Formats: sequence, structure tokens, C-alpha cells
Amino acid sequence: MTAIIDYDAGNIKSVEKAVQHLGFGCVTTRDSQTLLSADHVILPGVGAFGEAMDRLEEYGLIDVIQKVCDKGIPFLGICLGLQLLFEGSDESPGVQGLGILKGSIKRLPDDAGLKVPNIGWNSLSLKGDGRLFKGVAPDSFVYFVHSYYLDARDKSIVKATIDYGTTVDASVESGNIFACQFHPEKSSGTGLTILENFLNVQ
Repeated sequence: MTAIIDYDAGNIKSVEKAVQHLGFGCVTTRDSQTLLSADHVILPGVGAFGEAMDRLEEYGLIDVIQKVCDKGIPFLGICLGLQLLFEGSDESPGVQGLGILKGSIKRLPDDAGLKVPNIGWNSLSLKGDGRLFKGVAPDSFVYFVHSYYLDARDKSIVKATIDYGTTVDASVESGNIFACQFHPEKSSGTGLTILENFLNVQ
């Protein structure tokens, strides 16, 4: 059973429907025992970094997420869920992220002649052999909605990037921890392939 973390963030229902569409059972929960006994755990999210960290703390989920990752349960952060895995964000100065992965979340440049937020389809530049991208064609398009982006400290974990006025680390993989800045659940067939690849990680 896949567990989707419920912390009152946007977009949780879309992820739930995509998982069910792929034929996998799922539950949306903030119960610690359910999360720790799940086969896979997903942290989705649309919203503000600081408010999201406040909710994770309010619901007692920060320690639970750390334990899930320590157990090696396949874990996927989506959009804001990716950003929360890192140390902090320009969006909420002084607010600590989960710090499970190393890197910072920065604001997309306003001086690049591109609209901020970045809303729409961007083509991925795949790096190495990311398990999420098995069967995904190079330069495939996926759907983004974000004003902030990841600059990972360890570039060896970066498995896909886009160029949007700067290099955006669009997907990372470290052990059984995965994360995407884009929304696989809104990225048509390519996104479903990526999500299915995650749900098949052992």
C-alpha cells in the first residue's frame, strides 16, 4: 500500500487519483504507524515552504518522515515536497527544511526574460541512470508550477534538469529517496511512467 502524506497541502487528490489509475492501492494519511508500514510514501504539495513546515511540525510528521527515509521505504517528494526535503528556502528565510538532502531552494531569476512563476511544460535533460526515468525518452516534456527551484549541493544525486533562466535541478535520487520539482501526476503519459517507476521501486 502506498501512503500519501496528508498535511493539508494542495494537489494531494491529484496524486491519489494518479496512483489509483496505475492500479496501486493508496491511502492518504498522517498516521505515523500507517506511514511507517507503507510500501511507498509520497509527500506531494503545492503551497508556501514556511507554512508547509509549520503543518508538518503541527501534525508530528517531521520525525515520521525522517524514520520513513531511515527505514529505506521508497519516498517521493513532489513539487513543494521536493523543496521541503532540503535545508531551507529563499521563500521563507530562517525556516529550516527537513534537511534530509543537502542543498538550497532559490527564487527563479526575474531578470531572465521569463515569467515567474514557471507554469507549463518544459523538456527534461536526463542525467545518468535515474530509476524514475526508465523508459522515458530524452527531452520528454513534463509539467511545472513553481517560483523557486532546487540547487542541490551534491550534483551526483541530480537525475534531470531544465533550463529556465538558470539550471533547475528538476529531479533527484539518493538511495530510496526520490523527488521531482515537476508534477508527474499532471504530466500525461510521461508523468505516469515516472510515477509507475517509483511505485515499482523495491
